[in-house]
Amino acid sequence: MNRSMIAGALLLATPASAHVVLSPEASSAGAYYAGVLRVGHGCNGQATTALEVEIPAAATDAKPQPKPGWRVEITRAGGRVTALRWTGLLPADQFESFGIMLKLDPATSGPVYLPVVQSCGAAQKRWTDIPPPGAAWTSVPAPAPVLTIAPAELDEHAGH
Repeated sequence: MNRSMIAGALLLATPASAHVVLSPEASSAGAYYAGVLRVGHGCNGQATTALEVEIPAAATDAKPQPKPGWRVEITRAGGRVTALRWTGLLPADQFESFGIMLKLDPATSGPVYLPVVQSCGAAQKRWTDIPPPGAAWTSVPAPAPVLTIAPAELDEHAGH
């Protein structure tokens, strides 16, 4: 492998490790999804003190996983969960996972973005950029975590 190929591979690999990502990255419409938001670093050397995720309309319900030493807040509008927020302390040189469970709308498929604001004291890093349709997730500077939702499987026995 030549140097330009190695440099290109490193450029492609580096952004994913620097972002807040959702894992696993896929689920099915109408399913319960359990995953984690992975935070890989603080903000410019400062510890992470809060993480807030916006819950998209494609999720009809959302629940945070409790985390020892962290306080959890749930924001609702009209009975629907619209945001989850963890407040605590994550040193800048450590990583952590924040668990969420979503009930996915059976009528929604395709990429669904979960914008995240990472607070580090007074500083913030907004992982809220959404790429244009068809563009790569890494084509924007601070991409929102993405969940790809497959269409609900049709019941082959329906109507029989």
